[in-house]
Amino acid sequence: MTPSNQSLVTQFIIIGFPDLGGTEGFLFTLLTLVYIFTLSGNVLVITLICTHHHLHVPLYIFVAILSFLEIWYTGVTVPKMLVNLLNEKTISYAGCFLQIYFLHCFGITETYLLTAMAYDRYMAICNPLRYPSVMTNSCCFQLAAGCWVIGLFGPLTQVLLLSHLSFCRSNKIEHIFCDFTPMMKLSCSDTSLNMMVDFAINLLIIFVSFVCIIMSYMKIISTVFKIKTAEGRKKAFSTCGAHLTVVMLFFGSVGFMYVRPTNKSSVGYDRVMAVIYSVLTPMCNPIIYSLRNREIREVLRKKFRVLILEGLS
Repeated sequence: MTPSNQSLVTQFIIIGFPDLGGTEGFLFTLLTLVYIFTLSGNVLVITLICTHHHLHVPLYIFVAILSFLEIWYTGVTVPKMLVNLLNEKTISYAGCFLQIYFLHCFGITETYLLTAMAYDRYMAICNPLRYPSVMTNSCCFQLAAGCWVIGLFGPLTQVLLLSHLSFCRSNKIEHIFCDFTPMMKLSCSDTSLNMMVDFAINLLIIFVSFVCIIMSYMKIISTVFKIKTAEGRKKAFSTCGAHLTVVMLFFGSVGFMYVRPTNKSSVGYDRVMAVIYSVLTPMCNPIIYSLRNREIREVLRKKFRVLILEGLS
């Protein structure tokens, strides 16, 4: 971030959701409830997994780490969205760049964490005899740590290139939070290199991860169809259903948002996709994992039964 840049623009204005027509209060309430639900749902999943010893296996350790990640991921954008709805739309130059960095840092971490979870399911179903010796809890934490390290360094090149642009036009960001494409649209510098690098890095990250996940599930599906009993096939698929649902939600929205060779996209389209991957997907994750994982459902059912009995006594 050069001094010349900061002398031209010291803060930005995030347009957020324009033309709400007096429904700011309703949207603020709705977004607040979604954020509270997301936080409480992910905290509940983490608590259940941490406090029940039989859930201390790679499958659920990954789920707990994913929930922990979602808490930070939503914390980067949603609180600022809520503040913007209260008419405090400004964000500092440094604050905007920090929001971009951490948004992509946690996004890249989630991308590779979902890939590691696919590998876990592949080992469990396709190599069940080797699974206990290969996918130990220690290996699980090492894979998760690797995802976090990649996430920390992943967006540095794009952020550094963005910091060398000059912002001497409007300081109004046509988006719901700071991001690479809306920022490049404001720059009076040549952004062709930024666009090319941005597209290449996003394509590489998403494409490599998605291909690894698809290959894992092709092997999984092939192995499952070789299982002779319907009950066995159902049990094998049930351990993958939640993860596959989250993968489709996350990669679908992020892919449509970031793997584009041009920054001349619809502002409304960008806002919709941003809400899906930054607000709705993190909210859905605890619901998906609670409903699709039998063991978590059983733990929840027992907890609610105990609470009801205590309330009646």
